[in-house]
Amino acid sequence: MRRDPIFYQMFQRSPALIFDLIGERPTNAIDYRFDSVAVKEPKFEIDGVFLPPESDPGIVYFCEVQFQKDPELYERLFGESLLYFYRNSSRFTDWQAVIVYPSRSTEQDKIHPHRSLLNGEQVHRIYLNELGDIRSLPIMVAAAVLTILDEAETPDRARELIQRTEQESFSPRERANLIDIVTSIMTYKFTNLSQREIWTMLGLDFSQEPRAIREAKEEGREQGREQGREQGREQGREIEAIALVTRLLNRKLGQELSQDLRSRLSSLPLPVLEDLSEALLDFTNLSDLEQWLSEHG
Repeated sequence: MRRDPIFYQMFQRSPALIFDLIGERPTNAIDYRFDSVAVKEPKFEIDGVFLPPESDPGIVYFCEVQFQKDPELYERLFGESLLYFYRNSSRFTDWQAVIVYPSRSTEQDKIHPHRSLLNGEQVHRIYLNELGDIRSLPIMVAAAVLTILDEAETPDRARELIQRTEQESFSPRERANLIDIVTSIMTYKFTNLSQREIWTMLGLDFSQEPRAIREAKEEGREQGREQGREQGREQGREIEAIALVTRLLNRKLGQELSQDLRSRLSSLPLPVLEDLSEALLDFTNLSDLEQWLSEHG
């Protein structure tokens, strides 16, 4: 998945989103966990993997979120996924792959060599702009679609998502997760707004922590999920870094970054973003940024 930070956060907090996207759900869906896995010789890491519980072998799902065109995505995805499945076949009964695109235009052109896989039951291609009215989608799928809406429509749809958590049967933790995800999406899309302004836009009280978030924290402490909270904090730091670097670049270069450049920034890991935050001080024009990304991205 190359760690698209917003989707990584969404899958980390709600692994069941993958099953809502493909429209099928294994009986033990609640026990799946989202993780990254490593393969040795040749050495590589797959970031987006949904693993069944070790006590109940099932299907392993490989996921890619692709917001910029990769001419050899399928070659890499199928090669890595099949090798991992081969090395760990005793743990799983089957494999499937899910590729999430904003639209069909982002898909690679060379698909004929992979026609048997792409037209079969094991590979699911999800085009977010074809999923239908965001207001009629499952709430986490709707949050995924929120990432591709234009800025004029996004605030209204974001507020409606948060309101749905009050109308539907969501636990305090689930509501807190949704609020956190929505605010992260808004921070990424509206880089010129402060956190306070984004909360105001969403109808949230910045001066007082929402009860849902407070109760979720208490629930988390009681259950002792320190590892999960640490992973969430790491993803939060990554998203904040992307928003900050984007805002600094907009000001430094005197123009809004294109969607393509913003997508490239979103794929950078935290250490590289930190390096970029220092390097951008010497940039004088857009070509400086593009050259830096070609060398470090």
